[in-house]
Amino acid sequence: MKKVCIAVSMLFVFALLLSLFLVLMNRELPIGEKVAIVRVEGPIVSSGRVIEELRDYGRDPSVKAVVLRVESPGGAVAPSQEIYEEVKKLREKKPVIVSMGSVAASGGYYISAPATRIYANPGTITGSIGVIMEIPNVKELMDRIGVKPEVIKSGKHKDLASAFRGVGKEERKILQSVLDEVHGQFIKAVSEGRELDIEKVRKIADGRIFTGSQAVKLGLVDDIGNMEDAVRAAADLGGIKGEPHRVEKKEKSSILDYIAGKIPDRMKGFFQFVQLKYMMYY
Repeated sequence: MKKVCIAVSMLFVFALLLSLFLVLMNRELPIGEKVAIVRVEGPIVSSGRVIEELRDYGRDPSVKAVVLRVESPGGAVAPSQEIYEEVKKLREKKPVIVSMGSVAASGGYYISAPATRIYANPGTITGSIGVIMEIPNVKELMDRIGVKPEVIKSGKHKDLASAFRGVGKEERKILQSVLDEVHGQFIKAVSEGRELDIEKVRKIADGRIFTGSQAVKLGLVDDIGNMEDAVRAAADLGGIKGEPHRVEKKEKSSILDYIAGKIPDRMKGFFQFVQLKYMMYY
């Protein structure tokens, strides 16, 4: 009987230690010096998750450097600008290395520009420094089916860029001025982030795309290399000796989350995106 009690007690202690170990691993408490990986994948329609991760890793003393893996064709203006600012702040605390995947263009390049160092594959599609706004025009279709919208508005331009009547000359002038202003912000951000002459950036900021190899020659990217090269560079710049311990947060979601209305950050952004009448994006 005594041996059975000892065995049960030992089993209980083992289970307790195992549970404690799993909790510590789940919380990603400092276990050696680490390189954190933050992923930006798909259209940039929201910034909350990325900003939260960047801030958390910025406060974690065991994280010596961050690799921002960018696999994005671009996205909405404001979220791209918010991520840009957070990358810029984090760079002041610790190295931020960008690893570009198949495509890191427009907004995907915007958020990469302020990083400590940028790596791209030779065939990565990047650049596309520009702004676009696409407005559907269904006026002729509405006329054909005999539907006419009745608009009540408080000001002359409150229904600016309405899909039901097209864009007039005066409205086009207003929208063009807004796009030109945001385009100028993009050029300035690249110039400051990459420490390039603003006129040099302006010459190539007409929306054209570049391969990773071309981007290196233009100064938009630092080196040709894959994800492993970026992690190694991050470890070196962060002063880590030997193989770095990598950490990465996984976005968790389940069918119960959807039923309860708790949808992932990127999906929230998508629904916000499709609800807009029009959107200006990189």
